[in-house]
Amino acid sequence: MSPTLVSIVEDDPEAKSRLEASIASQPWLALDAAYATGSEALLGLADQAPDVLLVDLGLPDMPGLEVIRRVAKRHPACDILVVTIFGDESHVMAALEAGARGYLLKGSLTHDIALDIRDVREGGSPLSPGIARQLLARFMPAEGEACAKDATLSPREREILRTIAKGFSYAETARLLGITVGTVHTHLKRVYRKLAVNSKTEAVFEAGRLGLLRS
Repeated sequence: MSPTLVSIVEDDPEAKSRLEASIASQPWLALDAAYATGSEALLGLADQAPDVLLVDLGLPDMPGLEVIRRVAKRHPACDILVVTIFGDESHVMAALEAGARGYLLKGSLTHDIALDIRDVREGGSPLSPGIARQLLARFMPAEGEACAKDATLSPREREILRTIAKGFSYAETARLLGITVGTVHTHLKRVYRKLAVNSKTEAVFEAGRLGLLRS
């Protein structure tokens, strides 16, 4: 099988080196290109994009959001992951609305970025735990609000969704709940269908809005 191609848009040499080392350590990944500015990235990605693009938001010449917006529009098949120090709600929401499929804080990257790349390629939406909690707080309904769809999710489906919403990967969720990764995927597909959503991020948003994530 061909390796998953990854490009990086990052101006900080140390952060760039860490990401490159993580990609180089995995035989199923290959570094396609690394850009230090947004303009370099847009030029290099004008005609063709990698499978995954890692983008910092604090670029020296333009907002990383602009890079995300243009690449997502031109290359919709490219999975874009934000890797940044900005964890405020305005940056998070703007990046997701621009087309990012995951949002990771540099300070919370205690594991290999390759795990997040695998997650997004499998249809997931990697979120740092702090970002997941922030999004849940934004969409959590009032305490007394009724949840009409709650009964449609099984106890196991709600348990898996709550664990995923805390920022755990599919593999970590499977280990915590004592089930296989395949079982996690099967249950999540049912959740997506029941909530009429197409991704993990949308499921977390909708479940939070409906109050499904309360213990």
